[in-house]
Amino acid sequence: MILDEESFDAGNGTVAYWVDASAGPDAPWLVFLPGLTADHTLFDAQMAHFSGKANCLVWDAPAHGESRPYPLGFTMDDLARVLHGVLESEAIERPVLVGQSLGGYISQAFIDLYPGETGGFVSIDSAPLQKRYMKGWEIWTIRHTRLMYLSIPWKLLVKWVCENVAETRAGQDNMRTVMESYGKRGYCELAAHGYRMTGDAINANRAYLIDCPALLLCGEHDGTGFIMRYNKEWAKAEGYPLVWVPNARHNSPVDNPDFVNERIEGFALSLEI
Repeated sequence: MILDEESFDAGNGTVAYWVDASAGPDAPWLVFLPGLTADHTLFDAQMAHFSGKANCLVWDAPAHGESRPYPLGFTMDDLARVLHGVLESEAIERPVLVGQSLGGYISQAFIDLYPGETGGFVSIDSAPLQKRYMKGWEIWTIRHTRLMYLSIPWKLLVKWVCENVAETRAGQDNMRTVMESYGKRGYCELAAHGYRMTGDAINANRAYLIDCPALLLCGEHDGTGFIMRYNKEWAKAEGYPLVWVPNARHNSPVDNPDFVNERIEGFALSLEI
C-alpha cells in the first residue's frame, strides 16, 4: 500500500487526507469518511484491502485528527463543501462515498449540494439526514449533549464510549487512542459541536434525492442512539439493501473489517461509474 499524505487549505484551517492511486486511472475511486471524533485510522483495514483494486482517499474531517487546529463553527454543508474542494484538487470525479456515522451525513449533504457527482454511496453505521425519520425529542437531545459529556469523569467517559462504539479489542483500542489524542475538553467540545451540527442539519428538513446506488451497512450490535431503527426504516422507505455486520457495534469498519470490505467490494466494484 502506497499512501501519499496531502493537505487542503480550507480557509479556516488545513485538512489532512491520504491518497492511494495505485490502482490506476481506469479504476474507481473510494472516498472514506470517518465518523464524529474518529480519524482516518478507522479505515486502515479498508485502505489496505482496496490498495491496487480501487483508488482510495481517506481524510481527517475538519477539527478531527491531523486536521487541527480548526474552529468549531462549521455546518454540515460546510463539511460537504470542503470535501468537494478536496476532490476537485485531486481531480476525482464520481467517487463512491463510504461514510461511517457522521461521514454518512456528510455524504448525503454532498449528494444534495452536488447532484450527479457521486457514483455510489455506502452508509456505515449512519442514518438518513431527513427529519421524518426522527422524533422531535431525539433531535433535541443530540443538540444538547455538551454538559452531559463534561459532567462525566474522563476515565469513565473513555471506557463508556469505547465499549459502546466497538465490540472488539481492536475497535476499542482504536477509539481509546483517538479520544486520548483530544483530551477531555477537546473531545467533549468536538462531540457536542458535531451532535448539535447534525441536529441542525436534520432540523433543516431538506428534501433531497440520493441520485446514485446506495448500500446500508450497520453493526448488528450498534447501540448508538437509535441507529438500528433508523436504518430499518430507511431501507424500507427507500428500498436500499441493508446488511447487518456481525460481531460489530457502531465502528464496524474496525470491528469486522473483512466482512465490511467484502460488502463494499461487492457493491462498489460492480458499479458502472
